[in-house]
Amino acid sequence: MTILTTDAKKRLDVLVSEYAGVSRSHAQVLIENELVLVNGRPQPKNYRLREGDELEIEAMPVKELSAEAEDIPLDIVYEDDEIIVINKPSGMVVHPAVGNESGTLVNALLYHCKGSLSGINGVIRPGIVHRIDKDTSGLLVVAKTDEAHIFLSSLLKDHGIKRVYHAIVTGHLPSEKGTINAPIARHPIDRKKMAVVAGGREAITHYEVLRDYSSFCHARLQLETGRTHQIRVHLSHIGHPIIGDTVYGGGKTQFERAHAKYLSGQCLHAKELSFPHPRTKEIMHFEVDFPSEFSALLDILETL
Repeated sequence: MTILTTDAKKRLDVLVSEYAGVSRSHAQVLIENELVLVNGRPQPKNYRLREGDELEIEAMPVKELSAEAEDIPLDIVYEDDEIIVINKPSGMVVHPAVGNESGTLVNALLYHCKGSLSGINGVIRPGIVHRIDKDTSGLLVVAKTDEAHIFLSSLLKDHGIKRVYHAIVTGHLPSEKGTINAPIARHPIDRKKMAVVAGGREAITHYEVLRDYSSFCHARLQLETGRTHQIRVHLSHIGHPIIGDTVYGGGKTQFERAHAKYLSGQCLHAKELSFPHPRTKEIMHFEVDFPSEFSALLDILETL
């Protein structure tokens, strides 16, 4: 749709809410997931529309999503009145979305926290400050109060939350240590994927090779920015996709086929998480073990 004079200067989330007939928080979810484009590009929720702008809503659920409390076990690493740190298993979606309306981390948190979650992100993402992909395992912090959520979101924006991942990567990375600095945006053809795209949002990933194997390597990766699928896209972009990541070029080696029982998706684990506590400002550092499947693959690689 083309923005007319009557809608010029409106906030993007307000107009999407009006046009799509969804709540404003739901509109913000669509915007954050880059399913709303202005002149072919994503814009922040507070973007002020201009006459002549072309607005495109790429995916719009036919109903309002909600989240119900479900008694699902959680691996709780730390919890107090302000935050809860979770070790998420591979295979669990973080928050409800079309096609994944139950069984998510949010459903489990609603049951465990009995309503004590930040409401800033609306009914389908209460407390969620940052996410990790469904098939990525590991650490994430959830806000239990609005004050904690605001503090952690600000930290995230200013790169004040340290997030370290481990991955088993195909081939050998170009150097023992390095940085991938390549902008990321929605894939120009396959809109379900992300890609390195000129003019995309800044994306920076630091890597370190921990162990080289015959045709693979074990890498430690630290996010400086946090774009959707960032590590997966960056490693694929330089020709070294994560094993098991069939979306971004993995899953093609004989080793992956032979050991498919250990791979339910990309072999990527959020192992370390550090940030100042929202109330005390004490630096909190958390580290969790690899999932059994990840460890099994490393053990097998050691024998090759």
